[in-house]
Amino acid sequence: MIKRISNELMDRYEKSFTVEFEQNKQFLNEIGLDVSKKLRNKIAGYVTTLKKIELAPEGDEELEQSQIL
Repeated sequence: MIKRISNELMDRYEKSFTVEFEQNKQFLNEIGLDVSKKLRNKIAGYVTTLKKIELAPEGDEELEQSQIL
């Protein structure tokens, strides 16, 4: 459920989310997401993780591959 909601929100508001948990949590409050505090925090955390993965530099993948060899 958290992943589904987070992915839907990312599709709608992708430009509004950042890699900062607190800012994402505040944004969820601003758009009026009507869920419990615990669920809101889990969604904000997952969205934050998605943004960090999305913005990760390409060099990390190359570094991991060179360490495997």
